[in-house]
Amino acid sequence: MKPTALIAEDEPLLAQALKAELAAAWPELQVLAIAGDGRSAVREALRLLPQVLLFDIRMPGLDGLGAAAELADRWPADEAPMPQLVFVTAYDEYAARAFETQAIDYVLKPVQPERLRKTVLRLQQALAVQQQAKPAPAANDEALERTLAQWRQVLAAAAGNGASPQPASTAPLKMIAASEAGGSTVRMVPIGEVLYFEAADKYIRVLTATHEYLIRTPLKQLLAQLDPETFWQVHRAVVVRSSAIEAVHRDEAGKLHLDVRGRTEKIPVSRLYGHLFRAM
Repeated sequence: MKPTALIAEDEPLLAQALKAELAAAWPELQVLAIAGDGRSAVREALRLLPQVLLFDIRMPGLDGLGAAAELADRWPADEAPMPQLVFVTAYDEYAARAFETQAIDYVLKPVQPERLRKTVLRLQQALAVQQQAKPAPAANDEALERTLAQWRQVLAAAAGNGASPQPASTAPLKMIAASEAGGSTVRMVPIGEVLYFEAADKYIRVLTATHEYLIRTPLKQLLAQLDPETFWQVHRAVVVRSSAIEAVHRDEAGKLHLDVRGRTEKIPVSRLYGHLFRAM
């Protein structure tokens, strides 16, 4: 059976150039589709279940990082193994070094044939190992967790490359200037009152036990200003105060949800972050 791939690239000429270079470096590879944005990439990947994903990091709407994070949560692991993930990036060599230590690969734009051949070799080796192993269900779970761990690492590395660097001496936030939901009043909200943050459209919802506020700070930038021991990212759009987590529930579909003290709504946990609650 031929190996299969999906390309996500919003520039048609670059997408066709990548497809042509792949055909030269890996003639057996069948490119099932080319998606022009992150939403289409998620939809096509879930429909076609390819073995390899080549995602441009910067795409309109949902970018490559968001598309990968969504797929990690929605991938039907009982139908097909998690795919091998390759990011296509315009970052220079210095910035791209963050990927070098990861098991997941990257390709720089414009694509260089020699560099692409190295990526192809890594993908072929990974797929060979995957196909040779006929794991039992428990081993299947272990393989899935290893892949998810790799995805977590590379998503963090890629997100770091796209963010403005934070000074090493920056202290965690103590107060947040936030607007009241539906109003024009700005409040100074003590960080100690915040139970969780949730990204929604152009805003981030700031939830306390009694109020909801809005801020415009991107979630990636906000995370860099929070104490990682105090606030845990549990979903690509949600960051929760760890001490406020009261219980963890698994539904019939196997998805995790959190109860947070002081709130009645259930907080979804992405598959990428399920490892945080394994002991619970």
